[in-house]
Parts: sequence; structure tokens; C-alpha cells
Amino acid sequence: MRVVRVRRGGAVRFAVETTPGRFAEVDAANALEALAGRGKRRSTFEAVDAGKLLFGDDVELLMPLDPPEVWCAGVTYARSRDARVDEAVVKDVYTMVYEAHRPELFLKDAMGRRTVGPGGRIGIRADATWNVPEAEIGLVLGDHGVIAGYTIGNDVSSRDIEGANPLYLPQAKVYAGACAIGPAILSAAHSNGVFDISLRIVDEDGVEIFSGGTSTGQMVRGFEELVAWLLKDNPVPPGSVLLTGTGIVPPDEMTLLPGQQVEIHVPSIGTLTNEVALAADLAR
Repeated sequence: MRVVRVRRGGAVRFAVETTPGRFAEVDAANALEALAGRGKRRSTFEAVDAGKLLFGDDVELLMPLDPPEVWCAGVTYARSRDARVDEAVVKDVYTMVYEAHRPELFLKDAMGRRTVGPGGRIGIRADATWNVPEAEIGLVLGDHGVIAGYTIGNDVSSRDIEGANPLYLPQAKVYAGACAIGPAILSAAHSNGVFDISLRIVDEDGVEIFSGGTSTGQMVRGFEELVAWLLKDNPVPPGSVLLTGTGIVPPDEMTLLPGQQVEIHVPSIGTLTNEVALAADLAR
């Protein structure tokens, strides 16, 4: 079961997938209530493309929830470790994190100031020369850190800034438009927690400049382990999202540019599509 948030007929509501591609609006106060099956059901509508989760012009797909906090885990795939080691001026730090008992965790956003949904514009820093998308599975956390559902996340990052010094991580990761989530939340009760992820980048003319894929089966740490570490002495509010790291790394010569489009597809969730813009333009 997937949950989306849409604007339809002037009203913003959550909608629950009742059969593949068919959704019923619900009077739920938030995404967690909709995932739990609470809320009176109203009118129904259908997706034009159920797999990618595309709708007609009468349905505007919004960010599936407004997370009070977005957290990220890093270096959870061997591919990510290798890329970070190659880019880093300070060596061995990322190998140490990959092999350590304690994972890398950091706060990506709070109160949604830097996070956009499907169709929103993601940002790149003007003071960076190497900006990349990071396609990830996001864990939607319920009460007491229970994994209530899964979504797609894009942890947009400035690799040259982080590579110069690991202490620059907040500047490489936290800025206007540096995060995207959506397009839906897949109920944890309807998933085995294993996902194939594909990433595609096209230029303003629609020409593909990169594509790649991975599976969460290649992660060195499990979802429950990452959540347990996140909650240690840390009061994370329900509705927060934990992005779980990327295993897809574009080639070193590729950097995001304004006007390009990033598509992240997970078969059971949908496709998260965002256009690239300068973060300075989004911060105004």
C-alpha cells in the first residue's frame, strides 16, 4: 500500500492506494495516520502510470509528508566508501567509518526548510565545482522510532567541499534545495524492506548523461540498526525521515548543472523527479 499527498479540486489530502494505481482520498491528519488506515475515505482517482506514479493534470502530486526532521546515514555501501576515499584529501576516514561499529549520521534538514517534493527544484552550491545527487531509501519513522514506511530520498551533496575536509560536511550537505523526498510512502507492512534503486540524469534537452542502479541488499548496515543508532539519547519526533545512504556514484567528471533533471526510481514506490537549480536562487 502506498500513501500520497495530492492537491485535487483545490483541496490538499492524503490518498491511499486501494488497488494498483487507484487511490482513495482520506481525511487523515498526517501521513502516519493514513499509513495506519485511519481517516474517512472520500472520492477516488487513478494514476496514468502506476509504476512511476504519474497522474493527470487534475492531480498535483505533493511531498508525501512534512518531516519535522530529515537525517542521513553515510558510507553504508562499499561503492560510497570507495568514492569518498578517492575524493578525500584526508585519507582513511571513510574506510574507518564503513568498518566501524558506529555509523555516520547527520542532520540534513529540520522543519522542511531545505527539502522539496516531486517536481520541486533541488539546489546545487555555487561555491562548489562537484555537485552530485545521492539516490537513497528514506525510512519514515513513527512513534518510538518504528519504521512506518519507506520513501525515496535525494541527498544532494557537494563532493569537492566534503572531500577537502570531513569537517566541512554540513556545508557540503545542508543548504537550500539540498534534499528531495517522495513521491509516495510505501507502508512497511506491505514490504520486505529490500529495494532496487535506479538513478537517471538528463540534460535540458532530455538527453541522458548518466544512469546507474543498486540494491539495498548491498548495504553493510541494516535499516533497524541505523534507526537504533539514530535514537540513542536523541529525541527524534515521529514523522521524521532517515535517508539510508547511496550505492550509486556518478563518474568523477560529472557534476549537476542548472536545468538538468534527476530521476530516482524504486519499483514499489514510484519515481522522484526534480529539476536542478542554483541553491542561491532557491534561498531567496
